[in-house]
This record gives sequence, structure tokens and C-alpha cells, in this order.
Amino acid sequence: MPKPSELLDAQERELLRRALGEWGGPARSGDAMAYALGFADAADLLTGCGRLSGALREDLPLSPADWARALLATEVVFASDLVGSGVEWSTTTGWDDAETVRRLRSVQRKLGPVLRGQYGGRPGE
Repeated sequence: MPKPSELLDAQERELLRRALGEWGGPARSGDAMAYALGFADAADLLTGCGRLSGALREDLPLSPADWARALLATEVVFASDLVGSGVEWSTTTGWDDAETVRRLRSVQRKLGPVLRGQYGGRPGE
């Protein structure tokens, strides 16, 4: 399993870390959304996002399932106004929407090979 720094540049890793942190702030998830994102429930989502963020910060390898959880949690928290940061994203993160989309697309492309077995399902299954 490669380290985050072997796959993503510093800004891309920071985007994921910032997005994962949104789940403990303005974003709110019920158990069903947390489950869809690959976590057991809403409490596990908060714990898991903290763990994933720490692994990104410490440059620790992540499993394909954890990469899928981190990416999907980022995509949802950025785009959804119902459960994520949505229209408040730029206010709460300081990240411009256009820049976020550009970096998110880059992350998606770079993680493609790592996520090969994760497409179309719930992360980790």
C-alpha cells in the first residue's frame, strides 16, 4: 500500500483532510448516509474521518477501502447541501469551489488505480 505522499501532492492531501474535518463541523450525517460512505454509523463516520485525516497528515498507507471512504466522504461533503457543507463549503473551508473541483478531479484520476476494486459498491465490501 503506497503512502499518501506517493499518490497525491500536498494540496490534494490537504483537500481530503479538510473535507474529512467538515464531518465534525458543519456537515451532519445520519446512520444511513454514514453506512453508504463505508462506515458503520454516524459515530463511526466521525471517528473514521479523524483516523483517515490523521493517516493523511502522518503519511501512513491507507487500504483501498480507506481511500474509497476518504474520497467518497470528500465528494459528498463538498457537493451536498443536505448532509454536507454544500453552499457553505467555501466559507467553512476557505477553498474556492472552482479550485476544489479542479483538485478533486485530480485526486479522482490519481486514485483510480488504487480504487479499481471499489467502484460501484459500498467502500470495503
